Amino acid sequence: MFLKVILMLGLFCSLYAEDAMMAKLFDDENITGTMLIESLDGTKRYVYNDERANMPLLPASTFKIPNTLIALQEGVVTADSIIVWDKVERSVRAWNQDQSLKSAFKSSCVWCYQSFARKIGLEKYNEYLKKLHYGNETTGHNVERFWLDGDLRISAYEQIAFLKKLYNNDLPFQQDHMDLLKSIMIDEQGENYIIRAKTGWAVPKDAEHHGWYVGYVESSKGVYFFATNLIIESADELPLRKLMTIQALKNKGIME
Repeated sequence: MFLKVILMLGLFCSLYAEDAMMAKLFDDENITGTMLIESLDGTKRYVYNDERANMPLLPASTFKIPNTLIALQEGVVTADSIIVWDKVERSVRAWNQDQSLKSAFKSSCVWCYQSFARKIGLEKYNEYLKKLHYGNETTGHNVERFWLDGDLRISAYEQIAFLKKLYNNDLPFQQDHMDLLKSIMIDEQGENYIIRAKTGWAVPKDAEHHGWYVGYVESSKGVYFFATNLIIESADELPLRKLMTIQALKNKGIME
């Protein structure tokens, strides 16, 4: 019995102790945030800043993961759709042209997903958020901006919980829609690994600006999910979302 208690305490500590290696990454970059990495079965978990990992935050463009599934399910877009540019010049050059669903996802084309949102409507979104148990399941009143600077919030732990459901095909969507999403989520791949992920950058007025990198990696070591959130003071820091995550995955031996 004593040995069983010791083993259980050891497992608890390995799951919930602050990770020194990840803490060093944040110290070296002199940046505030959180990082959470967890195996598919949940037996291995590495976390830096557990308090922030539990904090509900704006999802920004990471919401494009469920939003793509919702748009496909509602028939407002298909794998072959051409999303016609409205000829409004925007600050991101890649947005100023016709888009496919894949290019809209990859470039985080805000106007594309806002056009989907207007067709879907708040009532449908609220239904889906509750079905998916996504974050605080709340949109607010602006159908075009609820994930950008509205009422929707999600924590790093909740991001990973949702991603695990996606990986396991345990979501109320057609299988071909989930397969399509997984294909366009591919962010990087090598000989022995593949990363499916999405970035996000929340820039609400008069509030904290933060950046996300969430997704999962499949490698010879198994399947690991990650959610990194950084307080972003300037656009120059945006690459750190992915760079720090990749470095942590390599340091843990999850990626070569």
